[in-house]
Amino acid sequence: MKNILAFGDSNTWGLIPGTKERYLWGDRWTSLVEESLSDTRVIEEGLCGRTTVFEDELRPLRRAIDVLPMVLESKGELDAVIIMLGTNDCKTLFHSSPYTIGKGMERCLDEIEKVIPSEKVLVVSPIHLGDNVWEADKDPEFDVRSVETSKGLKDVYRNISARHKTRFLAASDYAEPSHIDEEHMDKEGHRRLADAIVEKLEEMAI
Repeated sequence: MKNILAFGDSNTWGLIPGTKERYLWGDRWTSLVEESLSDTRVIEEGLCGRTTVFEDELRPLRRAIDVLPMVLESKGELDAVIIMLGTNDCKTLFHSSPYTIGKGMERCLDEIEKVIPSEKVLVVSPIHLGDNVWEADKDPEFDVRSVETSKGLKDVYRNISARHKTRFLAASDYAEPSHIDEEHMDKEGHRRLADAIVEKLEEMAI
């Protein structure tokens, strides 16, 4: 059986927009990928609020760089790693640019590439934040600048992927945030993203 690690934040965990609940198996993209590939297990490692390298004083223990070595060691032999992070790095708390967030992603890739060849790594730039995500009834931890920053991650991650010789996919090419919270995918977004990831994994001979 092939083992694929899916490492990310709330859109990997499968948060239902506007709630604190999780989509059921069969709805979230990680499960749809597993069901589409024969003899394959997708190891779900999504955590709400996870960043690449930034310390969130409001939510401790969310830095990917701190836990990646332990996660990678604990899962044993992996056939592929999918990493999709960056949305939470856009929060106003961090004052980050797409370039700086990209440097955080590169640190994560450095850890991943210690245990698996770069050609077996799929870097996924996240969906864009919605234009009004910062409003009081959605997520005021973001602002207008956060939205623009999220839109800049695609090009930065594509260039990083080229340098590291990993595979690349832009989630924003296939899915949008729900109108409910303008941050998380609805069921259709999960389905479209899953289809795109399956196609990419098949190209990678996973």
